[in-house]
Amino acid sequence: MDELCERGFRLAERAHERRFAKFKKKLKFAKTSHTRVRMQSILNRASGLRALVFGDLMLDHYIIGDAHRLSPEAPVPIVLAREDHWLLGGAANVARNLAALGTMTEVAGRIGKDPQGDRLQNLLAECNILFDAGFRDSSVSTISKTRIVAGRQQVCRIDREQSTGAYAVTREAYLEVLERALKRADILILSDYAKGTLTQPVVNKVMKFAREQGCFIAADPKPSRPLQYPAADLLTPNAREALAMAGYDPYGTESPDWEAVCKKIYAKHKPKYLVITLGPAGMYYAQDGQLVKCVSTKPQEVYDVSGAGDTVIAVISVALAGGSTLDDAIRCANTAAGIVINKLGTAVATPSEIINALNTASIAR
Repeated sequence: MDELCERGFRLAERAHERRFAKFKKKLKFAKTSHTRVRMQSILNRASGLRALVFGDLMLDHYIIGDAHRLSPEAPVPIVLAREDHWLLGGAANVARNLAALGTMTEVAGRIGKDPQGDRLQNLLAECNILFDAGFRDSSVSTISKTRIVAGRQQVCRIDREQSTGAYAVTREAYLEVLERALKRADILILSDYAKGTLTQPVVNKVMKFAREQGCFIAADPKPSRPLQYPAADLLTPNAREALAMAGYDPYGTESPDWEAVCKKIYAKHKPKYLVITLGPAGMYYAQDGQLVKCVSTKPQEVYDVSGAGDTVIAVISVALAGGSTLDDAIRCANTAAGIVINKLGTAVATPSEIINALNTASIAR
């Protein structure tokens, strides 16, 4: 009798476990589906926003080929070039990421009246990004980076640029163009690549006017040019930049206290939101100086991390400007960053790619 009772209990217990497992599966599916709905809502709202990106405009040139032998002239590989790719870089890549999300985008920064400038302006037009040709100037050369890639290995990079003072936006006519653009904008993104376009007096003026217009203000800072972005809505430094901004050695600090880093950056800059990108490791994020959490990126093969920070600031800006919560903005940006690091060079994540990635992640669970 006892044996029959025990067997009955075991059968009942197994049946309960099966029912509970089905319930958990349904609950996880419902939660995942709800997440996708929220992400889709973010992406839908992005198309109703307008953004101005102001910063260092660059042209990225990739020479792709194969290397099977060393040069007899020097111990360097001989790369047999197969194809050339020209992409928008720097602040122009931030604009490209916004445009890929469906956001009406304008970009501002000085470029030259040279072949590189022609190509950069054409690429902007192909992406439906507005650019005032008044920012073209024969006194400067367009900032460009040429990367020679053999297989999946970058062999070298060739930079063409002038001193940082050459690209500063100082003329009153430039400021008038910026003010007109901000009157149409919901978002201002200041994209500093330490090339000199952004200076403190101009940043102060532009941020003041943007705040008066009710714009969401985001900045991607470079501590090598310690500009202040007082009370910006969003700052998105990478790990080394964040350590430098907090007064730590960006190369000699092991296992940083990220909570302390966030508090020190907040004490200096007072950003409402702070997102510290960690490359393939994900990102830390804080609100009003208080560390919220770290979000890890889905494990995957990394092809190229260049430009992933541009994707992050673009996605988080449109999400928060569109009324999203910080958690959802981070989730959407993290998914988008995971997409672009699988692509060559500066790249973008489209709304369909982001939703597909979320679907794939839910199926993998």
